[in-house]
Amino acid sequence: MTLKICVAQLNLVVGDLQGNAQKIIASANEAYAKGARLLLTPELSICGYAAEDLFLRPAFISACHDAVKTVVDACAELKGMVVVVGHPTGGDERSKSVAIQRRFNAASVISEGRILETYAKRELPNYQVFDERRYFTPGQGVCVFQVGEPGKQVSVGLLICEDAWFAEPAQLALEAGAQVLAVINASPFHVGKGGERVQRMADRVKATGLPLIYAHLVGGQDEVVFDGGSFALNAKGDLVARAESFKEELLYIGVNSAVAFVNTASVAINLIVNEVNGKADVIAPLRSDEADLWDALVLGIRDYLGKNGFPGAILGLSGGIDSALVLALAVDALGKDKVRAVMMPSPYTADISWIDAREMAQRMGVRYDEISIVPEFEAFKKSLASEFAGLAEDTTEENIQARIRGTLLMALSNKSGRMVLTTGNKSEMATGYCTLYGDMAGGFAAIKDIAKTMVFKLCLWRNQNDPNGTGSNPIPERIITRPPSAELRADQKDQDSLPPYEVLDAILERYMENDQSIAEILAAGFAPADVQRVTHLIKINEHKRRQAPIGIRVTHRSFGKDWRYPITSKFRA
Repeated sequence: MTLKICVAQLNLVVGDLQGNAQKIIASANEAYAKGARLLLTPELSICGYAAEDLFLRPAFISACHDAVKTVVDACAELKGMVVVVGHPTGGDERSKSVAIQRRFNAASVISEGRILETYAKRELPNYQVFDERRYFTPGQGVCVFQVGEPGKQVSVGLLICEDAWFAEPAQLALEAGAQVLAVINASPFHVGKGGERVQRMADRVKATGLPLIYAHLVGGQDEVVFDGGSFALNAKGDLVARAESFKEELLYIGVNSAVAFVNTASVAINLIVNEVNGKADVIAPLRSDEADLWDALVLGIRDYLGKNGFPGAILGLSGGIDSALVLALAVDALGKDKVRAVMMPSPYTADISWIDAREMAQRMGVRYDEISIVPEFEAFKKSLASEFAGLAEDTTEENIQARIRGTLLMALSNKSGRMVLTTGNKSEMATGYCTLYGDMAGGFAAIKDIAKTMVFKLCLWRNQNDPNGTGSNPIPERIITRPPSAELRADQKDQDSLPPYEVLDAILERYMENDQSIAEILAAGFAPADVQRVTHLIKINEHKRRQAPIGIRVTHRSFGKDWRYPITSKFRA
């Protein structure tokens, strides 16, 4: 006998409780029609992940319960069908006038109009972007439920995300009679995370001897992206199925018993794959880091603007590599008709910047306009002439240019409703090579977590690939090969005041992403002057980062929820 299981790899919207419920119901009906009798949905699928302080609102928890009931009622006629739905539950209990938190990150097992069991997540992550201990109480129970015809049932042990990263929850499920582990997840993407997940789940399989199905969320939610890539491992830990990354998909997996169903606790269970959406190749291939990054950034832009109702995007196109990358990402995410590029030349803009910006806009097919900032810049200098008399031009005048551009972009945004995408990268965010209320002005920082060296790699990758069918080779070669410059003064180059980006980004990775000390970085052979310069700039620019728009997280340590450093601090090491 083969039991068909469906993994619903869904893109859900935080707070759209009834919309999420309807998407789950539609998936259940489709899976049932195709012969599946178990549907697994992602962690907290009713409310979306993560709802943050909405979890603290009793009205939100109550509305989640109502949405779960909607799924229960709608699936009542699906005879023999079991649906696993993630949702928050519980509330605050009062003891001697003190509120005691008793909310849980839970999942309910639903069948034929009833909730059979509700399981509460045992292991609550509280690192990187996770903050679950702020909202939830650890669960204490074990959940093993049966699916299939009477006398031929398969026992499924349910775990929620972090539970499967520890040995005890899976071992308890095994001891309770589980024959298959089902893990529902909302695990934010960063480069390399997919391989890490598979390895950790293989560890659970080897420890328990049980096959495992990993059901994962897909989609963008504010600064995090969920990459999908749901998968299944057989009892040997071999990968037998994997859904595509960054796409919604219903993944079908067969659970086959090789032994008669006499003593269900000792039945040999194997995962087989008869059909996955009609595809012959049921294991989506591994991808390069650049391919994953590209799709993560595209999905992050598409969902942030789409889920928040913005009609399109607008950005300043300078002729430089950062804005070129953001333009290509935006067009892949939204389509050319929803993207507008504006070139805003100053007295220091090189002719090749005009030429390259125009050419790229033409290649991408977007609306392109040129608005000179020279009159405004001269007006500012005239207004400030008496204040600045006798003082040489410096970064003050450079920042005025950036702020004029920011003002113009925000004005165009206000009139059109389009979201301004900022174009600053992680290297600039780290070192403060960005201007408050200037190039930092905007609503969404698409490449905020992309180091400058990776900016170059992504541009080269995109010129060699066309993942979204918007055109090949979109970025003029000279944009990639010319030395980077903000063009805010004559003959300006980024490397005039910064170490080479290969050096800067290597120090940034060690110091900011991996928490190495200055002594450790020096011991690795980096020049003391470079280490001093970069780490000093990281420290003194925290105030800027606090005022930056949110951006897409694609590394294990971003300048967002991962990074919580004081602005005022004398510590240096």
